Amino acid sequence: MTAPENFQHELASTLVSRRTILGATAGGVLLGGITLPTAAHAAPAPRCYTRTEWSARPPKSATQVIGKPDHIVIHHTASPNVTDYSLAAAYKVQHWIQDLHMDTNGWIDIGNQLTISRGGFLMEGRSKSLSSINNGQNVLGAQTANNNSHTIGIEHEGIYVSEDVPVALFDMSALTCAWLCTKYGLDPQVAIVGHRDYNTTQCPGDVFYARLPELRDRVSEIVLG
Repeated sequence: MTAPENFQHELASTLVSRRTILGATAGGVLLGGITLPTAAHAAPAPRCYTRTEWSARPPKSATQVIGKPDHIVIHHTASPNVTDYSLAAAYKVQHWIQDLHMDTNGWIDIGNQLTISRGGFLMEGRSKSLSSINNGQNVLGAQTANNNSHTIGIEHEGIYVSEDVPVALFDMSALTCAWLCTKYGLDPQVAIVGHRDYNTTQCPGDVFYARLPELRDRVSEIVLG
């Protein structure tokens, strides 16, 4: 089953828009051995479905807004690799994650800042995540133990211990990481890490973890144009 046509159209439009924006003017900021685009030429934000759109529960207590992160942590949900790639399925997994984090883990809200479904839909996670990113800030999450104060986490629906990542999910992950890298002035080759780089866990799965160098390269290409 292929990813939804509207996602593929959105992906193509985003890439065209990115090339147009980045190609308009040369210049940028040298960081970590690569030249990142200035804010005026940053990778555009992919479509992100808000908490209102997926009908999130309110947090149990106030969300803390903090400074910008220095690393983007890649997670997998370790949930079944469903073949329903619809937006409705994306909303369903987001509710499952929030319920798990709030009711089982006892956290104030969903732990991660962003989630990407197997169909390639990007969704806002913890309360105030999207507005904070747009303002060059972050919210204190609960996605990487002992390292939440300086990281932003992206959950990827599915389990990737032995199965590969869907194309739509990987493509959206690259676009999302490029957006975050330009928002925060991060070098993709340094900033993008796996959950297991910080904590003892199989997350984000052996297969996805092995593809992180590819993800970093893809993000670098998007950022550089």
